[in-house]
Amino acid sequence: MSDIQELTNLIIKFRNARDWKKFHNPKDTSLSLVLEATEVMEHFQWKNEKEIQVYLKTHKIELGEELSDVLYWVLLMSHDLDIDIVQAFKNKMAVSSKKYPVNKAKGNHKKYTEL
Repeated sequence: MSDIQELTNLIIKFRNARDWKKFHNPKDTSLSLVLEATEVMEHFQWKNEKEIQVYLKTHKIELGEELSDVLYWVLLMSHDLDIDIVQAFKNKMAVSSKKYPVNKAKGNHKKYTEL
């Protein structure tokens, strides 16, 4: 069993024990994903680069918890929508590799349409 499948199984077991599936429609789960992503952002809001480096030394656990919340919703949505997230990720990386060829994108932050 892959790590992704193991994590997904933990999520489904957690959800089923609480009878929450009835609340997990695509609209609400996608909203939850975005809300959790904003909680990641809150850790960096109003901090400059130096402040972020100091902050990360003492807040990695909290940041890891927020990233885990994001992963929770990604894995739950991919399960519920019957999307093989590993394959979808590999496909997306292949597409991105074509959009951002190394010879044009290396060291450049421009969008692929501007390369």
